[in-house]
Amino acid sequence: MSEKSKPMQEEQGTWHDEALFTKSDSASADMGFRDEKMGSGKNLESILRIQVLIQVVLGSATMPVANLMKLGRGAIVPLDHRVGEPVDVVVNGRVIARGEVVVVEDDNSRFGVSLTEIVGPSGSEFSS
Repeated sequence: MSEKSKPMQEEQGTWHDEALFTKSDSASADMGFRDEKMGSGKNLESILRIQVLIQVVLGSATMPVANLMKLGRGAIVPLDHRVGEPVDVVVNGRVIARGEVVVVEDDNSRFGVSLTEIVGPSGSEFSS
């Protein structure tokens, strides 16, 4: 495969590319940092140990407060997602993936999510 025919994603890298963890040379010189990657060694190990809360959003609904106050045990609240539509996987308030709800093989009393799409950041998130 020639350089020109490589997919655009390979040329630009992925959103989790090592470039995101590398200090700019000019910023390093200006701020007196050592010439080392932020994503290497102990720094990366510390970051990789951080716990994050992953939420799976099945859907949402809006209703007037009056209807909310009438809800009781056994009430059904219809959601905006339909059966079979992908659910959103959210970390820190951002959708990072989408997937299908599945029953966990080892424990039939638990649900899981089979990821079908990884969502990259919007273009404005990393621009300065």
